[in-house]
Amino acid sequence: MPQIGQPISRLEGHLKVTGAAKYAGEFNLEGLLYGYVVNSTIVRGKILSIDTGSAMKIPGVVEIFTHENRPSLAWFDIQYSDMDAPPGSPFRPLYDDEVKYYAQPIALVVAETFETARYAASILKVEYEAEEFDSDLKKNIEYARDPKMGLATMLKPLPPKPKGDFEKAFEESDVQVSSAYWHGTEHHNPMEMHATTTFYERGGKLTIFDKTQGTVNSQLYACNVFGLSFSDVRVIAPYVGGAFGSGLRPQYQLFMSVMAAIELKRSVRVTLDREQMFSFGHRPPTLQRVRLGADKNGKVTAMNHAAIAETSQFEDYTEVVVNWSNMLYPAENTLLEYQLVPLDVYSPLDMRAPGGSTGVHAIESAMDELSYKLGIDPLELRLINYAERDMAEDKPFSSKELRECYRQGAEKFGWSARKPEPRSMKRGNKLVGYGMATGIWDAMTVPSRAEAELNKDGKLKVNCAVSDIGTGTFTVMTQIAADEFGLSIEDVTFDYGDSDMAFAPIEGGSFTVSSVGSAVVKACQSLRKKLIQKAATMENYSLSEDNEGTIRFEKDRIVLSDSPAISVSFADLIAENSGRAIKASTTSIPNVFKLKKYTRAAHAAAFVEVEVDEELGMVNVTRALTAVAAGKIINPKTAKSQIVGSMIWGISKALREETISDHRFGKYMNENLAEYHLPVHADIYDLDAIFVEEHDDIVNPLGAKGLGEIGIVGMAPAIANAVYHATGKRVNHLPIHFDDLV
Repeated sequence: MPQIGQPISRLEGHLKVTGAAKYAGEFNLEGLLYGYVVNSTIVRGKILSIDTGSAMKIPGVVEIFTHENRPSLAWFDIQYSDMDAPPGSPFRPLYDDEVKYYAQPIALVVAETFETARYAASILKVEYEAEEFDSDLKKNIEYARDPKMGLATMLKPLPPKPKGDFEKAFEESDVQVSSAYWHGTEHHNPMEMHATTTFYERGGKLTIFDKTQGTVNSQLYACNVFGLSFSDVRVIAPYVGGAFGSGLRPQYQLFMSVMAAIELKRSVRVTLDREQMFSFGHRPPTLQRVRLGADKNGKVTAMNHAAIAETSQFEDYTEVVVNWSNMLYPAENTLLEYQLVPLDVYSPLDMRAPGGSTGVHAIESAMDELSYKLGIDPLELRLINYAERDMAEDKPFSSKELRECYRQGAEKFGWSARKPEPRSMKRGNKLVGYGMATGIWDAMTVPSRAEAELNKDGKLKVNCAVSDIGTGTFTVMTQIAADEFGLSIEDVTFDYGDSDMAFAPIEGGSFTVSSVGSAVVKACQSLRKKLIQKAATMENYSLSEDNEGTIRFEKDRIVLSDSPAISVSFADLIAENSGRAIKASTTSIPNVFKLKKYTRAAHAAAFVEVEVDEELGMVNVTRALTAVAAGKIINPKTAKSQIVGSMIWGISKALREETISDHRFGKYMNENLAEYHLPVHADIYDLDAIFVEEHDDIVNPLGAKGLGEIGIVGMAPAIANAVYHATGKRVNHLPIHFDDLV
């Protein structure tokens, strides 16, 4: 039975729920030291002195590292860069006395126990020379609009060039919408906090257990910054307790752990606490404005989508925010704008559906507002403006079954029961609202490598350095490999999460299955050829490369399809190879010349029901359904888990989640899970996800598109639209609070 398409439970699930899975901060070694990071208490300025005297006298404290006694480090920006680094000058921990943002790491205390290190860190005395700072995006909006700002011309990727004459078309349109949208800062907050355990081994070799979305990325960073040989550094990440983008770049605990291990020639663990999880990347606060003009039949003729976001003073972090609008809706007159404001904050960092969850909220809310002005059903308006072709880039879609998402999603959700007027549906003392929105996310494929091996026991082993951050990568890669050889899951081993294995990209952007999965397919196909070649040299077998098309792999052997009696077992192949394993490794490189002719994207339609307490303004999402078109679904069970998880995050984004800043102090105020509000089980009701059939033989050899992000992009606007339908109040900032509605 084919394994692809089967709803197989996660192969490592039992280890995780029983606590047997070991994470980066749980690998122990005799003599292990513990490091605790000290963070700055000013936003910008100079460190005048760090008094370590009292702390060093505490029994058990081994060393305190600062910019004054740190080892020699790399000089050039490129050596601090990584696979996900934006343009600019990457942050360098402990590099000098300059403070660039609040909570910047400025020292590392290393001790025999974690508790000793933490206490010693608390009594360090630091003197600063503080300077003026600016961390407030809203205060800088007028500055950002200044055409002389210059920064916007350097942004990559740039929004598409204007088409037609937007201002003229907007003024002449029958119906107009002009609204502003805002979301504040958000932090990733995975369950597992960032930790690195570095084992210092004989000859100065390092084995690093790191919380990362890319073992090779962390290896490259450590080697480049500290001048180490790649053969002397191994990074392992067998299990990752969520990341959502926070592990795409090497975070400073990796630097601290490796530095201390090298200098002390001891094994060292550095773990960040929850408050310190707010001291690096975040989703940037963004202000948007959307102006839409339409004719009386609902056809959008003019579209302006502008966004202004923050970045740090040292890197130009950008997101694709405004481009989605014209990809979804083919207006003939467009003006898409995107600008950055550099502020005294740490660089923002990709966070689940970066740019997409921001930009789609604005355009889908604006389309909903337009539907009410026109008196057209919100779903019907989207069908009127359905894009059969990507007009922004003037390309065809490799595949697009969004129309079917609308149809199947609306039918299963019961959209037809919606009454058009706001405040027209009620359940007891609760106002009921229906809302919907479209989702879109890039279907990317990047180079990756995999190695396949028929081992001496006649079993298939496949490996790749890719991480599994909890998405089900381990399971689906095993399924993909099993199908190439006609094997059951039990006869296949997929090894991963180790930089010594075949090269893998970072796990993010919803491109892991398409990229690593394609490499697994190619490696297995290469191994198949080797096995057939080996079989062709064996006596008494009528198998050769000439009849490869009639050969099939099943169970533990190669079989000639038209003569099933003719076969050769894997055990015989290994015996013929003197008992040695037979291996093959290949690199999967996307055909960019073919792919660039198409726009490749996953699509979704989100449908939501909310209840709003008429007196208290409390909002609950009582039902939600997302219909997804994402090519071939490798594992329906893990796929649905990805979508439902994204939907929950969409609920959080719309109604709960925000990092609060006090710009008088340039710091975040709710650096904990008590005050950084996230949904709990009691907040989540009936959620469902369905997949519509979509065939795509262009995106990659598997025909699969990513699922990690498509489920979140449409949820927040669908909820906001449902809130409007329930209450008649249009709230365009996120999260929506009860005081917005009473």
